[in-house]
Amino acid sequence: MTQYDIAVIPGDGIGTEVTDQALRVVAIASEIFGFQTRINRYPFGSEHYLATKEIFPDAAFEEVSAQNAIFLGAIGDPRLPVGMIEYGIIAKMRFELDLYVNLRPIKLYDARLCPLKNKRPEDIDMVIVRENTEGAYTGMHGFAHKGQALEVATQTMVYTREGVERAIRYAFEIAVERNKRNTVTLIDKANAVRAHDIWTRTFEIVAQDYPGIETKHAYIDAACMWMIKNPEWFDVAVTPNLFGDIITDLGAMVQGGMGIAASANIHPGRHGLFEPIHGSAPKHAGKNVACPVAAILAAGMMLGYLGEKQAEQAIEKTITDLLRSSRIKGVGTGDHQTTEVGDMVVAELRALAAKV
Repeated sequence: MTQYDIAVIPGDGIGTEVTDQALRVVAIASEIFGFQTRINRYPFGSEHYLATKEIFPDAAFEEVSAQNAIFLGAIGDPRLPVGMIEYGIIAKMRFELDLYVNLRPIKLYDARLCPLKNKRPEDIDMVIVRENTEGAYTGMHGFAHKGQALEVATQTMVYTREGVERAIRYAFEIAVERNKRNTVTLIDKANAVRAHDIWTRTFEIVAQDYPGIETKHAYIDAACMWMIKNPEWFDVAVTPNLFGDIITDLGAMVQGGMGIAASANIHPGRHGLFEPIHGSAPKHAGKNVACPVAAILAAGMMLGYLGEKQAEQAIEKTITDLLRSSRIKGVGTGDHQTTEVGDMVVAELRALAAKV
């Protein structure tokens, strides 16, 4: 029986609560589909730093990176300087493990969750491929005359041909695999950010290797507009790091909110990090009110990445059935107890397996 080592960093705030429910679902899926998981928990996050002044030691980082997959609950705490824990944990893994794809499925599981008028599940089913290691997030910034009236702040956007091409190529591969609308849309701002011409040119070159895939282009401002007006136009989209960060949050709202949005950070064939995209929400921590659906879906993505596609599909179908039957009434904070949703998903997954 195949066994997977999974490094788990529950992190801060509601991270521990939603992670616990996601891991319950992973355990049931492993029983049903005949594989094993060895869960290795790590304490890193804001509370750990406040207690120990330790963020993510090198020895632990090496141990985590050697495992088959990584699951992250949530990190962040207003008691600490902005970005300290984020750069020390999630950015460290993204950059040092070269997790160059941030993969964000945006899927409407039930029409009543969508804030857009008359949009149905068949209208909202897209994947955003966000380049994850370059752009404005590489950390190349500085200040001159800090604190003075004439202070200057700079931040450099960095794009390499290799980095751009591998993200674009991954998007085309996803479009082929999905075999739905067979379209890849490039989202950039090349008319104003002229460095984005490297995206435009590389996109045209890579597209030649995929004659069965239609290509489209949208500037980021227009893409945000069209995602609201006509989300059915999108199949797969690829975009630079900064714009991907923004438009995927917009996508989360279109599909029903942060409580349902899952993501993956991957280097195909090497490393995979999976997480819900919501934050740590410290004010809700410990109240058993956070929605774990996003974390559960992220765990399903993780199993799919590990090769357990049946388990991934079963978890997604379970969530879909619970939402469409209104047994899960909503995916916001307080719609259900966190553990209640976990109970429902576990029971439904068992029932689904019994029917097969």
